Amino acid sequence: MIPIAVVVCVMGGWCTVYLTDTVLRSSSSLKNRYESWLSSNGFTLSPFHIKWHTSIFNRLFARCAHLNPHFLYIWFSAGMVFGIVAMFGSVFLLSKTLLQTLSQMMADTPVGSHEQVLQVVVPGVNLPVSQLAYFFIAILISGVIHEFGHGVAALREQVRLNGFGMFMFVVYPGAFVDLFTTHLNLISPVQQLRIFCAGVWHNFMLCVAALSFLFLLPVFMFPFYYTGAGALVTEVMEGSPSSGPRGLFLGDLVTRLEDCTVRGVQDWHNCIQHLSHNPQTGYCVHTAKLQLSWMAGRAYKRLDGTMECCGNNSMSDLCFSYSNNVESKMFACLSVRKTIEASRTCRTNTDCQTDFIPSLCLIPSLENQTRLIRVKHPPQTDMLFVGYPSHLQYSVSLTNFVPRLGFLHPDLPVMLETFCKYLVSLSGALAVVNAVPCFALDGQWILTAFLDATLSSVILERNNRELIGFFFMLGGSALLAANVALGLWMVTAR
Repeated sequence: MIPIAVVVCVMGGWCTVYLTDTVLRSSSSLKNRYESWLSSNGFTLSPFHIKWHTSIFNRLFARCAHLNPHFLYIWFSAGMVFGIVAMFGSVFLLSKTLLQTLSQMMADTPVGSHEQVLQVVVPGVNLPVSQLAYFFIAILISGVIHEFGHGVAALREQVRLNGFGMFMFVVYPGAFVDLFTTHLNLISPVQQLRIFCAGVWHNFMLCVAALSFLFLLPVFMFPFYYTGAGALVTEVMEGSPSSGPRGLFLGDLVTRLEDCTVRGVQDWHNCIQHLSHNPQTGYCVHTAKLQLSWMAGRAYKRLDGTMECCGNNSMSDLCFSYSNNVESKMFACLSVRKTIEASRTCRTNTDCQTDFIPSLCLIPSLENQTRLIRVKHPPQTDMLFVGYPSHLQYSVSLTNFVPRLGFLHPDLPVMLETFCKYLVSLSGALAVVNAVPCFALDGQWILTAFLDATLSSVILERNNRELIGFFFMLGGSALLAANVALGLWMVTAR
């Protein structure tokens, strides 16, 4: 369900805007000045919609359209090819997404939603409130770049640009260009395709640029941050297993999880996955140390069939199992930190026979799916985690970038990285959705111009070509509407 606080804020904000607009229009002394101000500044207000239109950027568009005519011809011709391919590809992608959504709806325990390429995003539901700024800035930049492509392509094809504008619909920002329709109808279908495809082409190139920046971020940050030394802790969830006096703290550098080396965030996730999918790691303990620290305790079975031998509910003791030459399996209740401190990991007793001191491999006897994980973050004492590995994985926020200087904030590379990811996701989604042959989207005009360019010699009557395009657009609109409706239901109702 959509959080009530989000609905109240959105409705309250729009009610305030609409009420203010109504009061000013109803005032006999302010009405004329208010409407004159709106008209002179290009503002238009309607319920849940604010639009701003201006011509102050027309000169900038014109200058860009005449920078390098030969390059722009190649650029927008490549965009035309991409736009046509994207139109057909978007239909395939939406069809695949719709089938995945339907299969999840019919499943008792839906899984694999993260594997979908396209997902409906609802702020406050599947978009964290803390990342709303990334979302709105990225979607606004994607929209502006999209419309910039249309505007420059139109001027290059000698189509007049009336102006540029931006709008806010409910909570989603966007942009648009106002083209002179008469000029647009006089040019050839191929020229029209260069204009109509320019938007999705620029969104695609924005994705490429953001991805390139994301991959080259370590290079750009190299003078100020270094990578490959470990995963730097940027946040620890309060009250989580990772917090506490001997837990992790902001600025700690995690270098190992047991015998798994951590050089970055991806290693952190890979190591946790490895530890959770493999049997519990054991620890080599000297026999003499074991005998001195052994605490008598009767071993008994837990409900899940595992063994327990510590009956005092101590937070520092743990039941360990081991085997020797006399008995096949024995149990001992030992102090965890004292037992495994500076001990190397093992699987069997054979792994411990590397020196002249007799040692045994002690394996923690834990409940199913829980693990004892030793987290190394020098120079601090090792953190010992007991529980589900996923709880450790998601209770800590990490980054690959370690500041070279003390005054540098560790969150700066994280912010750039997060913003680039949003830019890739939203700009890519805008390209896919706009390429769909759907009414009122770029795909409608791309399909119409494509049919005129390819079928004009086969189907002479323009009305017949328009009829074919109408049925294609009807199917594309239904496909997009079904994806949006079912996607919203999956996000908000389940």
